[in-house]
Amino acid sequence: MPEGDTVFLVAKRFANAMAGKTLLRGEFRVPQLATVDLAGRDVLGVGTVGKHLFTRFSGDLTLHSHLMMDGMWDVYPAGAKWRRPGHHARAILTAADVQVIGFRVHDLKFVATPKEHDLVAHLGPDLLDPQWTDDHLKQAIANLTADPARELGIALLDQRVMAGVGNLYKCEIAFLLGVTPWTPVSEVDATQTVALARRLLLANARSGRFDQSTTGHFDRNRKNWVYERTRQGCYRCGGKTLVRTQGHDVHRRPTWFCPKDQTGPYPAQ
Repeated sequence: MPEGDTVFLVAKRFANAMAGKTLLRGEFRVPQLATVDLAGRDVLGVGTVGKHLFTRFSGDLTLHSHLMMDGMWDVYPAGAKWRRPGHHARAILTAADVQVIGFRVHDLKFVATPKEHDLVAHLGPDLLDPQWTDDHLKQAIANLTADPARELGIALLDQRVMAGVGNLYKCEIAFLLGVTPWTPVSEVDATQTVALARRLLLANARSGRFDQSTTGHFDRNRKNWVYERTRQGCYRCGGKTLVRTQGHDVHRRPTWFCPKDQTGPYPAQ
């Protein structure tokens, strides 16, 4: 599932292409929105809260969408051939010189713009909130420490704790803290954890690149410390990187870690 910084960059690309323009075509290929026609509406902007994306139109109307595992908003010149299969298109927004296509986007729904917050009120503080304050930090810390026995990796992926962290950052944050993702939250510095999560997401959001790095390098084999480094090994020590499953049911995620550089519990298999 895309991390919060990826969704942020998708929204930025979307807004750069379409904000301020009038739609000539705005149709949806999902049953519940099949009769909606946005033609004639102006695109006012695109914003995010965690992994949720909000496209705002004139008339106090907002479209909410979520990328989930396989969704994407692609930008093309008007009339250009799409890079993805047409039957995957769920939304088609076209202005005079550009088209933005939502492929396999999820949770499509319209809401009055003043009511956007109702859809994300359950989330913790957004790590990429441009209005981030010490109050956001304090709330995220309180959310993280509310269940001291909870596994760190599980807590980091819980968007009700703080919004934006996905599986890549979960693994990398735990590595940089020097503990395994199965370590109880009570055994880490909560303030450091929240600050680290925000710093990593901000760095990648500001880079403008979709190939995220947590090491400061963007070479294919140097981008991350442990995430998806089963073959290469730990980027710091060169030792064997292990991968285990963390979570249950739909929340199960492959989880990478370095048993040499990270202390704490982890499953035998």
